[in-house]
Amino acid sequence: MSKRRLNLRNGCMDRRAKVAVVGGGVAGVTAALAVATAGCDVILFEEKETLVGGPPFCHLHAGGNLYREISDAQCVTLLRQSIEFARLYPFAVDKRPTVIAVPVDDGGRPEDLLSRLEMLRQHYARLVDEDSANAVLGTPDDYFTLFDEHRLAKAAKEAGNDRLPESPDGWMAPLARRLNKELVRFPLILVQEYGLNLFRLSAGAKLLLGRMSGVDLRLGTRVRRVRRQDKGFLVGTDRDEVYADYLVNAAGFRTGEIDNMLGLTPRRMVEFKAAYTAWWKKRERYWPEVIFHGRRGTPKGMGQFTPYAGGYVQLHGMTREITLFDDGLVASTAHDAFPKLPDRLRERIIKGWSADEVARRTGRAVAHVARFLPDFNEAEVGGPPLFGAQQIPGDDPALRVAEVAFDVPRYARCEIVKVSSVTDMARSLLRDLAKEGLVHSTSSVGLRQLDDLNEETLIKEACSIARQRNFPEYMAYRMVDN
Repeated sequence: MSKRRLNLRNGCMDRRAKVAVVGGGVAGVTAALAVATAGCDVILFEEKETLVGGPPFCHLHAGGNLYREISDAQCVTLLRQSIEFARLYPFAVDKRPTVIAVPVDDGGRPEDLLSRLEMLRQHYARLVDEDSANAVLGTPDDYFTLFDEHRLAKAAKEAGNDRLPESPDGWMAPLARRLNKELVRFPLILVQEYGLNLFRLSAGAKLLLGRMSGVDLRLGTRVRRVRRQDKGFLVGTDRDEVYADYLVNAAGFRTGEIDNMLGLTPRRMVEFKAAYTAWWKKRERYWPEVIFHGRRGTPKGMGQFTPYAGGYVQLHGMTREITLFDDGLVASTAHDAFPKLPDRLRERIIKGWSADEVARRTGRAVAHVARFLPDFNEAEVGGPPLFGAQQIPGDDPALRVAEVAFDVPRYARCEIVKVSSVTDMARSLLRDLAKEGLVHSTSSVGLRQLDDLNEETLIKEACSIARQRNFPEYMAYRMVDN
């Protein structure tokens, strides 16, 4: 290891700074791409054999309309971050809208959402005025569309959607034909919050990192030891030990393990969650995502119907019998930064699920949504659950916007709650690297759009990742492309 100091000389450093990134989820790969683009050498350690695993994500929260309980400020931040994320990773975005429905027994009203939606539409318009490239959600005037009973009945008469819908009414048509209208309040709201495909993001991240000079991608490698040395860190695995000038902790639910190695005890929570894979043989080709609002943790918690290609659907039900789990939300202590999940949940993360439990919870998820879509009762188990433990910095389980903390020099702890937060995370990380003198000023370093991937190569890699994880290959395709 060279111990030369990092000095600027004629605009060049004596050597490139070396950054170790622990964790290959969305935060880790975005950090690696950002710092490699800024001129650092990067070693990325991921204990799994593929990138971007962990807690499931499926939705570009371009406004946060799924969550009535969060503040308007968080919604505005999610809108901006989601636009930036869609510009950064366009190959992972599935451009189909989301429908928000308020059940009659929910206690809420659709009208309660309208002022926030209008505020978000105006904010989106300002972002588009600032930069036309921000118009990734369509025109601001079309950010959301209201459907009363009359318009919904008219949409139900739209022609079958074997062709990509070209209007809000075309997207609403299959739902209008299948929905039990007596169980929801009107109007329904169709909003331009799109899908995210984690298999495509996993594949794209691997391809992008694999072709960048100065990136050492170590899959199937778990970090066992971290300790300070000089101004940097020694990072040890079962194979070797490497020196890094800077350490990025993006280890997901294991983030606290790295903190413990360094004697840090920040407050955090971890929540185990799961989504379920169903196959609906008779589903029309093109569907919007559908959110049925409900109070979290109750038997009538929010239901989420997320369509993929080939009739596959990802399901959330925010009840303890479906997506949430007894004792699934745990916190760190004053002496231990790693929140301890119950053994039965840790076993699922490490070893997977039993077939009986998959069938049982998927069946509950199907029934939860079929209250509103009776024909959906025909759906079958379509694959394994998507699951993981989501980290939440601090002690507020309702937090939806968080990025990165710098507790000690040359150490970044990346704890994103929603994937779109990685754009702010990356900017903060680059600023800290510049402050430490490890990269030049970041004023000219941006997160450039990462869309120069060959689609054939991308889908081949995405299908391979889906197969490795025992999911149907259809889930590696965007619905709008299939």
